[in-house]
Amino acid sequence: QVQLVESGGGLVQAGGSLRLSCAVSGMIFSRNAMGWYRQAPGKQRELVAAITRGFNTNYADSVKGRFTISRDNAKNTVYLQMNNLKPEDTAVYYCNPSGTPYWGLGTQVTVSS
Repeated sequence: QVQLVESGGGLVQAGGSLRLSCAVSGMIFSRNAMGWYRQAPGKQRELVAAITRGFNTNYADSVKGRFTISRDNAKNTVYLQMNNLKPEDTAVYYCNPSGTPYWGLGTQVTVSS
């Protein structure tokens, strides 16, 4: 049974930083590309960042230069370092093994202006 547990969200002022973590179990983590998504109220879920099995990364234009995705295969965990946060980054953040239907409960990020 695949489980994804996101953590690290919270309330932060604009310009601040947060580091999100997603612990994955029940699958061979190192074989999957991983993505971080977010969903703001009234909006569709969107891909924020992704990292391949070979550690190649890509980012949504809105977060390039501010967010960094990384993974630790020994810990079955994917991270999202978020710097210079903006109010428009406010959303629930989810991780997802690419191409699978598995999602966690997400972690809330709120950025105040």
